[in-house]
Amino acid sequence: MIEPRSPSPPQRRAVFFDRDGVLDRAKVIDGKPYPPQSLAEAELMPDALDACRAFAGAGALLICVTNQPDVARGTQSVENVEAINAWLMETLGLDACRVCWHDDVEGCLCRKPKPGLLLQAAEAYDVDLAASIMIGDRWRDIEAGQRAGCHTVFLDYHYAERQPDAPDFVFSSLAEAVAPVLSLLAA
Repeated sequence: MIEPRSPSPPQRRAVFFDRDGVLDRAKVIDGKPYPPQSLAEAELMPDALDACRAFAGAGALLICVTNQPDVARGTQSVENVEAINAWLMETLGLDACRVCWHDDVEGCLCRKPKPGLLLQAAEAYDVDLAASIMIGDRWRDIEAGQRAGCHTVFLDYHYAERQPDAPDFVFSSLAEAVAPVLSLLAA
């Protein structure tokens, strides 16, 4: 007798977040965003907690994907980055935080705009990338999401740098993105 195959469990949906400027406040100097240097400097973005609660309530995994090249440059410590990440995970109820510690010259596959961090998380947590969303405040975030096959939400803070190409949505705050992201998660 042939046993019927049991169906695979459905893949999960995720909301991927960039860290600095999306979940915690970036310090903007001459139009360019910089991460906090320590946990003492870290401050939640005003709408991050409510957004994370709404997305988690819709059944999405909450995954931070962040470039932290200052570690490779020697101007930041792994310990400080990990302390900020742990605080964000606990405070916001994140399911995971994936970090690229490299600078551009290292050519790694995890540094955004490459999609490595998202692909690794999708494999580890059985995420359906086509049903997931990448939220970021820089072109690298949006391009990484696009390369991974996610919907993309660009939070436009008018930084003095390159703008992303064709994000699915553009908002001026995470709060504005909540309803459209919830609609995508419900689809």
